[in-house]
Amino acid sequence: MYSEKVMEHFTHPRNVGEIENADGVGEVGNAKCGDIMRMYLKIDGDVITDVKFKTFGCGSAIASSSMATELIKGKTVSEAMDLTNKAVADALDGLPPVKMHCSVLAEQAIKSALVDYSLKSGVKIEGLEDVDFDDEHLHDLTEEEEE
Repeated sequence: MYSEKVMEHFTHPRNVGEIENADGVGEVGNAKCGDIMRMYLKIDGDVITDVKFKTFGCGSAIASSSMATELIKGKTVSEAMDLTNKAVADALDGLPPVKMHCSVLAEQAIKSALVDYSLKSGVKIEGLEDVDFDDEHLHDLTEEEEE
């Protein structure tokens, strides 16, 4: 059911924790599934020099958070903005359809932290105005697919 990469990132997650005095902190969650993700970013110039996460949720949520941090660490802010939930899921060698919302939450948590960074620093980040932090509809779609 789960790929080896999902299991590896679940059992040995990377970049777990908090960053004191983070430049950006974002939290997203979904009451329906119970997954809550918080991302912390340290940004120097335009580069994400450190990223940490705390996630309360299922194995797919933890694995998605871990992989997402790996994918943006050392990248520019605009490269982090380009990260998609599909890229997170692909890097994990796939997620079951009913768990794809976890990769969406990981993408949203990063973008939520970038919103916080933008507000704190006054740096305008292209594309943030178009971000939708509501993934509730994804649960509805996956539940319909199961029937």
